[in-house]
Amino acid sequence: MIVPTITYQEFQALAEAKGLINAKYLRYNEHLRTLEHQGKEAYLWDKNLIFFPRKINNKFCFLHRIKPDIQIIVAVGDLNELTPEFWHNYFLHFDECIVLAPKYTHEVSYIGGGCPPIETEQGWLLIYHGVHDSLKGYVYSACAALLDLEDPRKEIARLPYPLFIPAYPWELKGEVNNVCFPTGAALFEDTLYIYYGAADERIACASVSLAELLKELSLNLTNHE
Repeated sequence: MIVPTITYQEFQALAEAKGLINAKYLRYNEHLRTLEHQGKEAYLWDKNLIFFPRKINNKFCFLHRIKPDIQIIVAVGDLNELTPEFWHNYFLHFDECIVLAPKYTHEVSYIGGGCPPIETEQGWLLIYHGVHDSLKGYVYSACAALLDLEDPRKEIARLPYPLFIPAYPWELKGEVNNVCFPTGAALFEDTLYIYYGAADERIACASVSLAELLKELSLNLTNHE
């Protein structure tokens, strides 16, 4: 078990040790709308764990998602270090571990991981999913951002619009309607193929020029002021 096995109450107490956290953490992490199930306390809802494809400074790094943001673990030399004591200290500094938070309209409800990060000369290309609530329910779109190569906690750029959204019939209607959920990618020369779940019933593929995508990201650099 890589993700933390703590209750939501424990998470909240640690994460709010330095101040209040986003109220959405309570709303979204009451899994099944309850903090207890059959008389047992429920663990914190943690999903979308994705390793970087190589070590960074000889350390493991991975993304994970506690709604509504994407968090990051850096500088783990061995997975055995992910002890209860590690997570206790991690959540005491939780505000420092949020790598991406919802920013734009298409991702305003919450965001989460997607494809494993793709290493480029400009940075780690992250294809993730963004969600916004609508009259038809939640809409899941594919999104793109760029993280620093040496310190992936730093966001370099992010598209202010979705990379692609549910538009075809098999994306609009299915087991879960209005879903494009990126999960894997393959790069052949300059063509990046993005494989995604379509309405939770089918697997589909979209493609984009990597050079053009990186150029577009370079026009949408992140202001850290």
